[in-house]
Formats: sequence, structure tokens, C-alpha cells
Amino acid sequence: MRTVEALSHGAITIVNAMATGRGAALGIRLWTKARVTLTDNPGQVQARILREPGEDTSLIRVTAMTVLRKFAGQQYGAIVETESNIPIAVGLKSSSAASNAVAAATLAALNRRTSARETVRLGVVSSLKAGVTLTGAFDDACACYFGGLIVTNNRICKILKHYRPSSHRIRVLLHVPMIKKYSGDVRQSSFRSIERFVDLAYQEALKRNYLLSLTMNGIAYSGIFDYDMSPVTDALHAGALAAGLSGKGPAIAAVVPDRKIDDVISAWESYPGRIIETTFNLEKTSVQVST
Repeated sequence: MRTVEALSHGAITIVNAMATGRGAALGIRLWTKARVTLTDNPGQVQARILREPGEDTSLIRVTAMTVLRKFAGQQYGAIVETESNIPIAVGLKSSSAASNAVAAATLAALNRRTSARETVRLGVVSSLKAGVTLTGAFDDACACYFGGLIVTNNRICKILKHYRPSSHRIRVLLHVPMIKKYSGDVRQSSFRSIERFVDLAYQEALKRNYLLSLTMNGIAYSGIFDYDMSPVTDALHAGALAAGLSGKGPAIAAVVPDRKIDDVISAWESYPGRIIETTFNLEKTSVQVST
């Protein structure tokens, strides 16, 4: 049977949509690959996450099944495998990248064509079904699929702005603690107190002031989630242009000039966890037919 691979990149939060339903995210060069092989076992999807086999495979199974049912009825089943260098459940959009990659690979395996936005929508619907997101994470899914910086209204699944910020002599540093935080751990009622502040960050993102948005958003949500702000303030003091919590955390993202990379790394070395260096991603999700 036909086997197809697809690759989608990760992203960092610019504005978290949990509080207002409107958000923004920026693609980064971490990645998730999905390999989908069609089978003659209708309605059956086998799934594996290769680097973290203990993680729940519900999202990738639901995504493949959603595409199969919509475009092939009960004709096929699938074997789905994902491989990724995006840490899971830390706020770096591992779920959005996975749903994008699986949706794109399954469509290609079926030899079906659809618009990029429909592919993203299939992943968003699957993410909601699998319970890995509170908002559908349309902003995150778009940033992972299209690359660049995406500003969206998640409530109506509409892209309001898509731009390519300059990455000249700029890197992204990520501080990733050893703990994980899942969407099911989050209480939405706590967001009301920060809605106005988050909306200000959102308005700045629409004006392309994404560095200010990233920091403002990070301050607001760090307080709600009760995270220590020290890694953020230390990164800023060490020369980062912006720093803040990504998603529901606990990962911190910092946008850093090349000349300040070593300084920010030094400021973070005393905190438990690991530091990842990457850059902006400006490329779309890609597909490759294996057989």
C-alpha cells in the first residue's frame, strides 16, 4: 500500500488565545514528521510516537481517522508513525505540528487534494476531538503549517495577518524544564483577570510589534499559571529582545540577537532543564511520497 511522509514545524506563542479566543504564533525550526501507510483494514488505525512511545497516541489516531472517514469512507485503515524533536506538553506546539503532518500525509496517501486551510482545519477539528486543546489552537496550527508569524481569530478560524519577520542575526532560545503540562490541567475560568492585558498584546501583534506582544503575553500567563518569572527577566537582562512563556508552558521562548546568545544561555544555565537553540521557520508543511 501507499506510504507518504509529511513534515510540519513547531512554533512559539506570541499571544495565547486561551483568554480571548484570539491569538498569534511564530513558526520555529523544530519539526515533526509523520509517516502514513494505508492498509486494507477499514476503520483501524495503528499509531506510534517513535521517540516517546509512552505518550498518548489519541491525537494522531483521531487525525488519521478523521481524514480517512471524510475522504475514503470505510475503505481503508492506516498505520501512522510520528517522529519529532519538539518536546511534548511544554507549550511548543507539538500537537499542532503532529496533527498537521498526519493530516497532510493521510490526504497524500489517499491521493486527495484539498486547500492548505482545509488541511489545517482537519487537524484543528481532530485536536478538539482528542482533547489536546481548549481553543482548537488555530493560531498554533497555522503557524506550524504555513511558517512565519500568524495572527488569528480562533473563534471563527480566520487568519487576520500573516507576515515574515526578519530573522537576520536573530535566534530563538528555548528553556525547557523537565516537567510537562497538558491542556486538561488548565482551568479556563482563571483567564478573566488577564483578558484586557492579553488583548493589548494581541493589538500589538496586529501592528507587527510581535516582540512586545511576546513579552506582554508571557507576563500575563506566567502569573495565571503560577510560573516563576525569573527565567524571563534574566533573559531580558542578558540582552534578549523579547522573552515569555510559550503556550501553557512551562517552556520559555526568547528572541535573541546573535551577539547575546552566550549571555542568555549563561543566564539560564542555573535553571533545571535544557536549552534549545533554533530560529524562525518560514516554510510550509511539506509532503513526500515514499512508495
